[in-house]
Amino acid sequence: MRPLAVIGNVNVDLILGPAEPWPKAGTEIIVDHDELRVGGCAGNSALAWDALGVDYAIAANVGNDQFGTWLKEAFGERSRDWPVEAIGSTLSVGITHPDGERTFFTTRGHLPLFSFDEVRSMLDGNALRGGIALLAGSFLTDALTLAYDAFFDWADAHEIAVALDTGWPLEGWTETNRLRTLEWLKRCHCALFNEVETTTLTGRSDPAEAARSLKAGMPAGAIVVVKRGPHGALALDRDGKEFAVDAPGVAVVDTIGAGDVFNAGFLAALAAKMPLEACLRTGVTVASEAISTLPRSYGKPLSALFEDIRQ
Repeated sequence: MRPLAVIGNVNVDLILGPAEPWPKAGTEIIVDHDELRVGGCAGNSALAWDALGVDYAIAANVGNDQFGTWLKEAFGERSRDWPVEAIGSTLSVGITHPDGERTFFTTRGHLPLFSFDEVRSMLDGNALRGGIALLAGSFLTDALTLAYDAFFDWADAHEIAVALDTGWPLEGWTETNRLRTLEWLKRCHCALFNEVETTTLTGRSDPAEAARSLKAGMPAGAIVVVKRGPHGALALDRDGKEFAVDAPGVAVVDTIGAGDVFNAGFLAALAAKMPLEACLRTGVTVASEAISTLPRSYGKPLSALFEDIRQ
């Protein structure tokens, strides 16, 4: 098993819903469920690895309030060296809708202060040598994002393959954000984007063609994954061969963090040197379990899941 790490945004998620129609100002509505949980792209992936029984390292920060204490407690010893910023923790309220979509209201909180110096102090590059690092939440971790070149240099020096999932930009996919992301991908060994992000980044309407366009701008041997929600996922392997898997039909509770959970399953299988199609199936299976359960579940441990996939 290759070493795994995740670097990026860990914050508080308060999930409420479903809400339909959107309430008028000054009114109040009752929703069917609520859940307070650890969130953020990096946090969601890490929790899935925990549930799958996967060993990993995580670099993140928190605020100096009760939420920051709670976030650190959720990760035990792994969060021992997380810096505590002199500001409240980032809080994201997710309102779910009957069609499975969601709307977020997020405070900036502690995330913009997360820096590369903090990351470097938390991660042992030699221990991660030859492994995979998931870089997530790019448009929320302002200080770290400004130092991405230094991070990529550090990863290259330790032969760590970087997998990138930027998350959705707060300002949308402006031309500036699109070009920044394409520049980052030139230094990455794996792209993990959803279908809308992939087609928007490339200007190609077909997801497979869009994936090929992304791969053309990445290092030789890079892997490109397109997460397609209820339609499963597709990927191009190091040689450009295309693989695709369907998603099982499930009753959706909420899709918040679905892509992050997929990332965890996919990268865990990739780190275990499973074939690419099996990596896709692992990601889709774990994400489908997560979005259809309340409280959220991630299914079987990774070893048992691999046995099912091999059969």
